[in-house]
Amino acid sequence: MRSHKLIAALALAGGMAAPVLVATGPAHAAGSCSVTLYDIDAYNVAERDGQDELRFRVDGNMFPRFGDKYFAMRSGGDGDPADFGNPTTLLSSSGTVSFDLREVTPPAVGEGDSLGSAVAHGSRCAPLATDETYIETTFITGEDPTEYSYRVRLKLTGL
Repeated sequence: MRSHKLIAALALAGGMAAPVLVATGPAHAAGSCSVTLYDIDAYNVAERDGQDELRFRVDGNMFPRFGDKYFAMRSGGDGDPADFGNPTTLLSSSGTVSFDLREVTPPAVGEGDSLGSAVAHGSRCAPLATDETYIETTFITGEDPTEYSYRVRLKLTGL
């Protein structure tokens, strides 16, 4: 008789604990995060006139997004997310996402030429708690048409 009560009590306790595990387990296991442009610094620009006209390509979208907009940077310049229209995307723990830095030529800027990409790695998302952040830094350098170098920082925020 007592064993039936004990089994019933354990079954009831197990039934109440299971929904908690189901509700909290998958959200943390997913390890997804949002990725936003955090900062860009120009150490040296590619143009002979001393100014690069820049856009970012993220998930097939150009930033700044509307019209023939771009952000002009000179050597030693600093760019903020708002200067590029706040590019943001989502990332799972098993993927990567590229923020492709592009040099455009006004007046019809289009997609321009790629200078290189800052890449956010999903493996950095996995350990992040909700609203916890991690800054991933990439240096983009090259020599076409002249030497250029940028530091791009992306902010990963746990969801």
